Amino acid sequence: MTSTPAVAALNLEAAPADDRQMRQIILASMLGTIIEWYDFLIYGTAAALVFNKLFFPSLDPVAGTLAAFASYAVGFVARPLGGAIFGHYGDRLGRKAMLTLTMLIMGVGTFLIGCLPTYAQIGLWAPILLVSLRLLQGIGIGGEWGGAVLMVIEHAPEHRRGLYGSLVQVGFPLGIAASTATFRWLTSLPEADFLSWGWRLPFLASALLIGIGLFVRLRLVETPAFARVKEEAAVAPMPLLDVIMRQPRTFLTAVGLKVSEVAWVYILTVFSIVYATKTLELPRSLILNAILIAAALELVTMPLFGWLSDKVGRRPMYFAGSAISAACALVLFGLLDTRDPTTVVVTIAVIMSLTHAMMFGPQAAFMPELFGTRTRYSGASLGCQVAAAISGGFAPIIATGLLAWAGATWPIALYLIVLAGVSFVATMVAAETRHLDIARA
Repeated sequence: MTSTPAVAALNLEAAPADDRQMRQIILASMLGTIIEWYDFLIYGTAAALVFNKLFFPSLDPVAGTLAAFASYAVGFVARPLGGAIFGHYGDRLGRKAMLTLTMLIMGVGTFLIGCLPTYAQIGLWAPILLVSLRLLQGIGIGGEWGGAVLMVIEHAPEHRRGLYGSLVQVGFPLGIAASTATFRWLTSLPEADFLSWGWRLPFLASALLIGIGLFVRLRLVETPAFARVKEEAAVAPMPLLDVIMRQPRTFLTAVGLKVSEVAWVYILTVFSIVYATKTLELPRSLILNAILIAAALELVTMPLFGWLSDKVGRRPMYFAGSAISAACALVLFGLLDTRDPTTVVVTIAVIMSLTHAMMFGPQAAFMPELFGTRTRYSGASLGCQVAAAISGGFAPIIATGLLAWAGATWPIALYLIVLAGVSFVATMVAAETRHLDIARA
């Protein structure tokens, strides 16, 4: 029996990746993820530092900050839409094509933000255009994460999926480090220069970064798991509906697993900038340095927790992460309120790893493992992005509102404890997946 060229090509792509291929796949996915997260996260830093002054200047300081954070949250609201669109086509057409498209969308949106005129130049159109481009960013990042992690874990050997998946997740702290370091450097400019043109440079630099990322990603091949599904003509006709209608418990479990760590990371990297500089009157450089050190520490702890999840399981890491997150909520603001520079830096650095890295590292393997190959892109993407919209993008707004309402930080701590409880319950419901054969799932 002879095979057609198309089937032969599929068989070739379905062959397991050797060590050299695996390194190329991990590096390409990681590089693309770093660039995508850099693009998405520079908005958060800019929202905390300049957007309230340049795009919402007619509001009082608190309202202006809330408006800037609201425009920041818009990107998170758009993330489920991106997850749904690219998840559907990623399960229908393949992982590689969607990764290329998401990077283009993100790059265009980010570059154009750097070109925007301000409120003083075009009035109300400035915040309208800003929010529109933030929506575009959200759609791009919403489809990015699922494709990047699937490209790695569907190539990876079973006993290393947690570790290899966590290496893709390292793109997030590297994106934080790159975006924060850029603004840390630019804030040394005179205030007038920073507000005039300095803040634009990180956004304009996206054009060069996207070109590099596309060059690397176009060299990837399709994953063995999807190649097998396509060869067997088993591609799901409506994968998104399949997830929602036939796998609602698994979908809700995925959402619950995400809500705690994603809230923590944006409290620590976005809200903390405003809290430290405005409420505690600490230097901007101190809090930006603390975030940089926290991101650097995650470069070690995130792969460590991914590796541990291969050894002890995904669920034990999530149980520990949820419990520790609740405990950290009780001490975070008390430690920050000391205003001691060393205490502030150590607090943010250590708590970031204990609340975020411990769950985010194993997540790249755990969440996709909950779904079969036919719906894996849709299920993992939508679960992740819905949770990010619920408790990620709105976390800085909620925290700012709670602080203004109570005049104290205890409601923010309670909010974080509740989210940790949700993730703990979701972990109880989830099955252990580290030994699952995802190529046949």
